[in-house]
Amino acid sequence: MARLENKKVAILTEEGFEQVELTEPKKALEEAGATVHVISPKTGSIKAWDKDHWGIEITVDKQLSDVNPDDYDALMLPGGVLNPDKLRQDKEAVSFVATFLEEGKPVAAICHGPQMLIETGLIKGRTLTSFPSLHTDLVNAGANWVDQEVVTDNGLVTSRKPDDIPAFNQKMIEEIAEGVHAE
Repeated sequence: MARLENKKVAILTEEGFEQVELTEPKKALEEAGATVHVISPKTGSIKAWDKDHWGIEITVDKQLSDVNPDDYDALMLPGGVLNPDKLRQDKEAVSFVATFLEEGKPVAAICHGPQMLIETGLIKGRTLTSFPSLHTDLVNAGANWVDQEVVTDNGLVTSRKPDDIPAFNQKMIEEIAEGVHAE
């Protein structure tokens, strides 16, 4: 597996992220050597959703208002129904995500995470996947939606659900190791 010793990765999230969709990718990134920051509009800690009930609380490393996309090499967006629904209403969060896409930096989004990609207006013509309930929303945003375990489109990595995490992690790390993807 690729090594990420000199890479900084932002995980942008809010309350209600799907627990395993943050904890497992974060662990994989750290094991590959990346510096990982959990970033949120909130300070302190935020609560996970664990399948059908509230899960663990995790510490927010950096508040969104205090960070700059230029400080990071890549972005990871966990799913969960509540998390992206809150984030996509935050103009600062949408701008943060858009900057990574505009600059060709690797972006990885799983399950409901691609809702944030829709809000940027920057996925027209891109091929991706997501939790099946987002299919129509992504197609309406101009994306080419496919039902696959993991999809990579020029540095954009997407997966459907927690079962896809091993493939998602592997592809995410590969794309981050490659660096900026010019269009």
